[in-house]
Amino acid sequence: MAKLYFHYSTMNAGKSTILLQAAYNYRERGMEPYLLTAAFDDRAGQGQIGSRIGLTAEADTFLPRDDLFTRIEARLAAGPCACVFVDEAQFLGADQVWQLARAVDDLGVPVMCYGLRVDFRGALFPGSATLLALADEMRELRTICYCGKKATMVVRKDENGQVMRDGAQVQIGGNETYVPLCRRHWRDEIGETP
Repeated sequence: MAKLYFHYSTMNAGKSTILLQAAYNYRERGMEPYLLTAAFDDRAGQGQIGSRIGLTAEADTFLPRDDLFTRIEARLAAGPCACVFVDEAQFLGADQVWQLARAVDDLGVPVMCYGLRVDFRGALFPGSATLLALADEMRELRTICYCGKKATMVVRKDENGQVMRDGAQVQIGGNETYVPLCRRHWRDEIGETP
């Protein structure tokens, strides 16, 4: 039975690495996955999912206006597809998460989403909030704070290394921009609770 999965964490927990490993496992067994990632995240190259440890794979990209049910339906019509993998799932719109749920329910294809749960301000991303509401199964992927506790939050730093408290929810960046922290040290870094 097909399900909608949400694998979530903060930055640097290995979400893309785990996605790429799972897609590799499907291919190794002769089953073809369909990979999707946000179009504006081109850190690994346009149409690429990349991990910090150097793994990459080609992927179709999605924009906020794209109908993902129609995209998946077309992909299934083009040939066998065992599973859909979505990287950077926090960038999905709420309507796109519903489209993924429809693909699971109506097309019978499993959809595995990987993304951040909260932004640097401690707020849920709209795509993540909808995935938390709709996913059949959820799995938290873990990384650690510098203190050794589980990191559940992330701070954003500016070009001078100063912690930012305000700004656009979405800003593409890696280790030079974001630092995963436990809630206590996140509160210490931002200076107070929002």
